[in-house]
Amino acid sequence: LLLVLVYEVHVYTGAKLGAETDSNVYINLIGTRGDAGKRKLHRSKNNNIKFRHGQMDIFCIKAVSLGDLEKVVISCDGAGPGNGWFLDKIVIKYKEGKEAQEVVFPCNRWLDEHQDDGKTERELTANSKFLFCLAQQWRVQVKTDGDSPEPQECKRTLVIYGSKGKSDELLLSPQTPGYVCFLPSATDEFIVETGDLGDVYKIRVSCDDVPGFEGWHLKSFHLEDLHTKQELNFDCKRWFSLNRGDKELVKEFPAVNEDRKILPVYKYVVSVHIGDCWGAETSANVYITLYGKRGDTGVRKLHTSLAKGRKFQRNKVDSFLVEAVSLGNLQKVIIGHDGEGYGAGMYLKMVTVKESQDSDKEWVFPLWNWLDTHLGLCETVCEIVTVGRRLTSSPKLPEINMKSSGLWIMDITGSDLSNEEDPICLSFTFYGNLSRKKLPLQLTGKGIQFKDELADIGSIRKVQITGPHSELKQPWHLDLLHMKHTGTKEEMYLAFDCWFNPNEDKCVELPALYADQEPLPVVEYAIHLHTGDLKKADATGEACLCIQGEKSDSGKRWLNTRNSPITFARGQVDVFKIKAVYLGKLNQVLVGFKSLKRDEWFLEKIVIKEALYPFSAHVFVHNDWINKHSKKDFVEVAIPLKETSVTSLLTKSFDTKSRGQWQMWVDCTRVPEDVPDIQVVVFGRKGKSPAQKVQNLNDNPFWLSVGDIGDIIKVSFVLSGPCLGRGIKLHKLQLKDLDTKQVLGFHAEAQCLFGEDGSETVTELAAVRPDKPPLREVLYSISVHTGTLPASGTDADVFITVFGEQGDSCKRRLKHSNFERGQVCISEMGAVDLGQLSKVLVEHHNMGYGAGWYLDQIVIHESGKTDGQYAFLCQQWLDSGVGDAQTERTLK
Repeated sequence: LLLVLVYEVHVYTGAKLGAETDSNVYINLIGTRGDAGKRKLHRSKNNNIKFRHGQMDIFCIKAVSLGDLEKVVISCDGAGPGNGWFLDKIVIKYKEGKEAQEVVFPCNRWLDEHQDDGKTERELTANSKFLFCLAQQWRVQVKTDGDSPEPQECKRTLVIYGSKGKSDELLLSPQTPGYVCFLPSATDEFIVETGDLGDVYKIRVSCDDVPGFEGWHLKSFHLEDLHTKQELNFDCKRWFSLNRGDKELVKEFPAVNEDRKILPVYKYVVSVHIGDCWGAETSANVYITLYGKRGDTGVRKLHTSLAKGRKFQRNKVDSFLVEAVSLGNLQKVIIGHDGEGYGAGMYLKMVTVKESQDSDKEWVFPLWNWLDTHLGLCETVCEIVTVGRRLTSSPKLPEINMKSSGLWIMDITGSDLSNEEDPICLSFTFYGNLSRKKLPLQLTGKGIQFKDELADIGSIRKVQITGPHSELKQPWHLDLLHMKHTGTKEEMYLAFDCWFNPNEDKCVELPALYADQEPLPVVEYAIHLHTGDLKKADATGEACLCIQGEKSDSGKRWLNTRNSPITFARGQVDVFKIKAVYLGKLNQVLVGFKSLKRDEWFLEKIVIKEALYPFSAHVFVHNDWINKHSKKDFVEVAIPLKETSVTSLLTKSFDTKSRGQWQMWVDCTRVPEDVPDIQVVVFGRKGKSPAQKVQNLNDNPFWLSVGDIGDIIKVSFVLSGPCLGRGIKLHKLQLKDLDTKQVLGFHAEAQCLFGEDGSETVTELAAVRPDKPPLREVLYSISVHTGTLPASGTDADVFITVFGEQGDSCKRRLKHSNFERGQVCISEMGAVDLGQLSKVLVEHHNMGYGAGWYLDQIVIHESGKTDGQYAFLCQQWLDSGVGDAQTERTLK
């Protein structure tokens, strides 16, 4: 008799642009004993919304034992437009007998009719299989306090941290169907399994943010290792609620152990520094994870800022409290946003973190880049490694004057050098704003202290360490350089955190960390050396280069490893990567070369790209020989910057070509019961789409075919029927290209379709792009001059369409109803900026007695401005019974 097993299916959606899907997804597991049949993956155990960008979802499938898993067939139905899916991999975990098994099925492809090979079903083959014994089983007892509300449907999870690692997110759900957990004053028991965690030191407990959740008052946690019988207590007594206490749904608790000191719980102050450039702000939800020597905080949402006003605004610093058991020295943060809202991308200068609001030191994580799907790194999540710690405010002096009397006392800490007879020799170069100073040092033991005035170099900009300059028997790790000035009391901790290996010429550098000064980031420069395609152009030898910029230089960097020459082959491009504190605008490269065989090297050019801005390239053209006719062993040449090329305004070029097929979301309230007929027109740089019906106003996506109109600049909503009694409140407007997955937002806040009183027939919204400001809204003043001939006036409704270099206004009814002989009637029209005006189309509906009209001219200018008037002469009848019988005319 075959056993029924539970297969835990971990589905990893990729992190590519547009990877997420709302399609139905199906899977079939195939093993040596047969298959499980096609199953729909309908409820994720760990996420409310499944198959999101970069997300892992867990599903459980019960099936008779399939033997060794060999394949899975995964498919999506692509229901709805733009619902293709990029699947990274599937990992299946199950337990048969005492052995737990894990099988990985890599995919790394699209399931999309419009991408890759157009397939929406793929057969994946097992890559590798791991057998392991779950090392620990725990009995978890959870006590709920008596004043806790009646439990609601809310996912509660547990993560256990130990000296050897941490558990997965463990779901605290009842073992018996229908059993209600977390009742007031109740004690609930769960059995969970983890890998070997070592000595447990903390737990993290989380509740889901679900609508109407009143909270949970947790009293205590008790863990018992079922194998060793070791027991651990966690004294909690905390509320999980967004309405009580500190308004948090994630809490950490240290283990209470008689043998060991209880770890402190800190309220880390996490400060997010937004840059000062167009579009830097975001309305998206921002999340962060802090990592230290002792674990991490898990993902935390930054929702309540200590600063007043809206969060994450241009040139603003928002601080948030993140409570966690002490992480030790911080090492890195991972920060990102969910892309929700309009103009969701943000420009992040840096993140700073201090242990408490009273702390006088903070860790610094500089980025100076976009978190945006189409700008900079083209990612909405990034990892930032700390450059060290600094004082939160300057001691005494607002500006550090390095000429003030005193010494810099410097402490270096690293891994232990047990054999003091073989010290490690390193060079420390201190770059200042006036000059630099190089200090060779011999390090013995675990740390060393040295002192120097560092006089005449000015204010320190960065510290560079090179080496080792001696024979190393084993790798050595440099932890930290602590610098303190005896005169100014300035202090900084530079976290180098790097290894120096035998037979390696390493060069690392970090920016100086002064209070109240923004540190520069460490940037990776990719150097492309182009050897010419000429006879005897190739050469073998030792080579180095130094990149010079407006802020500093990289120092001499060797391109070959020690005692190992490098060969530059004819017509070849060699790529090298170096990291340096941001050099500013590059201006020159110094190239040094020493030939082993006295051969010459023809260097065509050097192209340097910054990892922070992958779409810009700095080109240094040489087109000449190096070492030709030189009597020196080592030849150096200086190559000035020829040009800097930037592609597409630092915005991402899309992998696929757009066919002009878009999805649109329109979310409105105050919609009349009898929903009016509304048309939408999309305007681009190269034209406009045909008018198409708005299918719904309740945030359900519908298709738009806009054609090849270029970059979209605005959207116009046109009311087809009579005017409304009041405007329709617009909350959201979003467009998504079905091919490129580009998403455009619009500032819909406080917008009413067709005006607050519903008297308008057209509403326009400018597209919000990440790389440039949206077109402004303009109020146009339109003066209509009726002629002085007999019977020139009209009582008909008059309509006008204004054309400019940036589209047209769509057909508008002029509100003024009195177009009498010899009168000038003035109306106002709000529209997205049309640019230079070119023509107007004027017409009337030819209804009523004496509808014919003699129009002299129309004059248009921007309200509030006296200059820049546009006059459009007519001096003709618009009358079905006079002259050419036309009731509409185009005036230029």
